[in-house]
Amino acid sequence: MPSRVTEGRPFPLGATWDGLGVNFALFSVHATKVELCIFDSVGEVEIERIALPEYTDEIWHGYLPDARPGTVYGYRVYGPYDPGNGHRFNHNKMVLDPYAKAFVGNLIWDDSLFGYTLGHADGDLSFDERDSAPYMPKCRVVDTAYTWGRDRRPEIPWEKTIFYETHVKGYTQLHPAIPPELRGTYAGLSHTAVIEYIKSLGITSIELLPIHFFVDDKYLLDKGLINYWGYNTLGFFAPDPRYSATDRIEEFKEMVARFHDAGIEVILDVVYNHTPEGNEMGPTLCFKGIDNKTYYKMYHENNRYYVNDTGCGNTVDLSHGRVIQLVTDSLRYWVEEMHVDGFRFDLATILGREAWGGFNENGAFLNSIRQDPVLSRVKLIAEPWDIGLGGYQVGRFAPGWAEWNDTYRDTVREYWRGDSGKLPELASRLTGSGDIFNRLGRKPWSAVNFVTAHDGFCLHDLVSYNEKHNWDNGEENRDGANDNASWNHGAEGPTDDPHIRALRERTKRNFLATLLFSQGTPLILAGDELGRTQRGNNNTYCQDNELNWVDWENITDDGKSLMEFTRRLIWLRQTFPVLRRNRFYTGEYNEEFGVKDVTWLNPGGGEMPMEAWLDGNSRCLGIMFDGRAQATGVKRKGTDVTVLIVINAHHDIVSFKLPPAVGGAQWQLFVDTNQPQQVSPLLFDFDHIYDVTGRSLLLFALKQEGNMPGNDIVRQAEKFIEEIAETPIAIAVPDIDEPNDGNGSGGATGLNRKRSILGHLARASVGSTASMAASIGNLKEETDSPTSPLASEGETTGDSGEGKAEAST
Repeated sequence: MPSRVTEGRPFPLGATWDGLGVNFALFSVHATKVELCIFDSVGEVEIERIALPEYTDEIWHGYLPDARPGTVYGYRVYGPYDPGNGHRFNHNKMVLDPYAKAFVGNLIWDDSLFGYTLGHADGDLSFDERDSAPYMPKCRVVDTAYTWGRDRRPEIPWEKTIFYETHVKGYTQLHPAIPPELRGTYAGLSHTAVIEYIKSLGITSIELLPIHFFVDDKYLLDKGLINYWGYNTLGFFAPDPRYSATDRIEEFKEMVARFHDAGIEVILDVVYNHTPEGNEMGPTLCFKGIDNKTYYKMYHENNRYYVNDTGCGNTVDLSHGRVIQLVTDSLRYWVEEMHVDGFRFDLATILGREAWGGFNENGAFLNSIRQDPVLSRVKLIAEPWDIGLGGYQVGRFAPGWAEWNDTYRDTVREYWRGDSGKLPELASRLTGSGDIFNRLGRKPWSAVNFVTAHDGFCLHDLVSYNEKHNWDNGEENRDGANDNASWNHGAEGPTDDPHIRALRERTKRNFLATLLFSQGTPLILAGDELGRTQRGNNNTYCQDNELNWVDWENITDDGKSLMEFTRRLIWLRQTFPVLRRNRFYTGEYNEEFGVKDVTWLNPGGGEMPMEAWLDGNSRCLGIMFDGRAQATGVKRKGTDVTVLIVINAHHDIVSFKLPPAVGGAQWQLFVDTNQPQQVSPLLFDFDHIYDVTGRSLLLFALKQEGNMPGNDIVRQAEKFIEEIAETPIAIAVPDIDEPNDGNGSGGATGLNRKRSILGHLARASVGSTASMAASIGNLKEETDSPTSPLASEGETTGDSGEGKAEAST
């Protein structure tokens, strides 16, 4: 019996359950007819085709009063097949709803997926009549209703934000505390053990590699590989089911709610710049078969061919109003329905490219975001480049946006490698890259600083390899960047040489300390703090295996030490406000207050003279951030603690004279990357000559005279260091006495299990001081912080205040 159908409404787009039936609405300017295809519950048998009866304002629509959530569907769209004029309609190809919120099944690569006949003499100008539905995933109607209860967005201030980039599967697949059936899933990522660990580090915002529904490239599957990273989005509204343990979108919502409950934001890496449909020789899966000429950019002189500013075959046309609507609707859905806290936009220059092809920071899409009452309030992060003409746009996005700062990455890598002439540029990077971002009222947080990310070497490999080793990718080591500004410290890859290993560990600490003590927003690649390796592969996009999975059960002693050291760095950043000012440091003298916000010092303790900046052999520098400097636009002297950072990329010891500071009495050492085992802060008088170990970094805080406000911060630091020394992160095996509910999950939900990689910490923190019980994620007060001591690690020693340093490696 045919389904009942009425006219329905042209809005909202997609399949919408209203409690009585389902409204279907599909945009297409050039289509002549649209059929709704209804399938059985698993998407294998087509049950019925229904022509959408109405066409209003470029929207085809109809209403099925008998349809319910769970209905499986797709579309067949009729229209001209005229590639020369940009039209590629082929009703033999079932296409997906761009607004689908859930999917059933997987894409099975087959020749019938292509709108033309593969191998035909006319190529993409030919027309293929085979039905593609048996090989296509299908869309599923969902009921978006969900009880969020007391969920509240953490709303971490930008200046306190610390991003932690990770992958749902890679982070959880080998986690011993997560039940096997939950590993690699949203439920696994929200397991108590995972959230406790991330929270204990002091991370405020977890940034997930793409979780939108995506497909695996055929050429990768043919080689036994997959698109592991997921930068191949086909469904902009649906969480990918491969990461679901329950095949319910509620699982993703529960994950977000659990992170929010811990005070941690959830940021999504999103891909709106291209789709898996490729160029003119690619398959017809969705947009190409619905309205190719609208969704994609094509060359004006010949609409048969696609503009490829992405390197992926096509470019989504974000200058078209309906495409802008699609993307902004998608973003709002993830904010309002899924409660995510922000987005990192892959190849974001595409978002600002106008119809004429060039980038415009006030382009249609970017302006639509700025004025949107929902989207303008969440975190927006741009990867500010693409491969098109004029694609590199770092620092040129509009106010309100943060941007990945690859200039920071390159400068910091080159400096710690020992490259000459890097001090002037390093000074700019340490102070928020004001030469790039200080315009139009933008703040230092606009610069998202990173040393490593998913794309490239991880931190361990950055200090262990001079060359990439990507042979596992099946491209004869041709893929991936050749210039990584890396240094293996004397041996390529693994080595038993204790001197090389010690130096590598110190360099890791240097990188992390530099990152977390720089102005701007730091981003840490998950697993770097544990010493995770990719065995020299700097392009692991296709490796769904141990190259990308965090090996929680085999963390080395060096990895444990680095983890504790990272916790301490994060905590110090959050404790000392001068390390994360919401105002650019300029080095200008404020006559009214008699203060210079930042002073650059040479090893003699005096201000850096011009000749020292110009000396390419200079590799040691002191940076004094004055806590008395004006902190905001209000003309008021600051009351923060003054901090001194000393960095030395020279291979040998440099004797550094600790400078006097107004209102101070002594310098208190909180970090020496050559002495990671140091727990109790050490005091040094002004003019003390500190022997700075070669390739190391120091952080001092000023011990002020009398009862000055800055002393409160220093005392707080001392107190927390004592407390965290008593509660180390315990890397433990799962509790053996865990009760089981019969499905291997232990407990009613499987998400509240006792067994935890941080089980000792979780139990030890119960009943401890209020400062330790405070949520790291709830950074509304300066007292909120992670808690951990530094694990012991034997290395060459620098100045401990008791004599000269021993020679370093």
